[in-house]
Amino acid sequence: MHEYTQYLGFAKSMAARASKIMQKYYDRSDITSYKDDESIVTIADQAINKDLINQVRRAFPGHAVDGEEEQFGKGKSRFVWVCDPIDGTFMYAHHIPVATFSLALVIDGAPTIGVIYEPFADNLYYAVKDKGAYLREHAFLQEINPRPKDKKLSVNDYRLDSRGSEGDFYMWPSAEYNLWPALEELGHKSYFGSIGGAVRACACVAGGDFNAVIFPGTKHKNCDVAAAKVIVEEAGGKVTDLFGHEQRYDRDIKGALITNGVVHDEILKVLAKHISSPKK
Repeated sequence: MHEYTQYLGFAKSMAARASKIMQKYYDRSDITSYKDDESIVTIADQAINKDLINQVRRAFPGHAVDGEEEQFGKGKSRFVWVCDPIDGTFMYAHHIPVATFSLALVIDGAPTIGVIYEPFADNLYYAVKDKGAYLREHAFLQEINPRPKDKKLSVNDYRLDSRGSEGDFYMWPSAEYNLWPALEELGHKSYFGSIGGAVRACACVAGGDFNAVIFPGTKHKNCDVAAAKVIVEEAGGKVTDLFGHEQRYDRDIKGALITNGVVHDEILKVLAKHISSPKK
């Protein structure tokens, strides 16, 4: 457990380092380029990913890094730091402050340490497997909060048809799974919107604001969900693929359903009507 404390401290320190980089480039208009699939990547994404690799190589030379923009030692270690340097890159590039940093230590495919950090609110969500999930508000701005306290996180208990039931979803043209028919059906019971960042939405589930996030990402989208998996489940929620199965988070995933646990099975039944399981 001493090692887990060390790993969590490292993850928190990386969140602080990422925050400085995100703030540095936030107001610039020349930070974007495009990947082959036309998705946006920024200088800040690349700088955070590279910094993580450098820091992992120094602190834990036997560990690997699976970053959304760059990998190191992938497939050569049981211990993989899975990172989305900036989730909500489109919003970040357009100066809309909802982007987050996400980092998980995945051991043998299972997220064990997770941090989600929103730099524009200075809120740090974190969890260690079997130790609960917590929120530290004003985590690094000590001039605002010189003695930050940790608040234990807990999901809500809203059903889909409860007043106040709200969920989040994501879709893009190349997504393997088409969620629109399922969302049309689910929308008769609960409100679903999109805040522009799946990681931030997952933090909303952990904190009790949302009761579900439906995410159709597959190729290299483990980076979006790995930290949320441990944080949401330590807050009392549930995270599976879109078909209700557990999955590894050191490789591509089959989408993700992130919920308060109460609505999980009901949403899975609706999804099963409208999407097909990928080929094995």
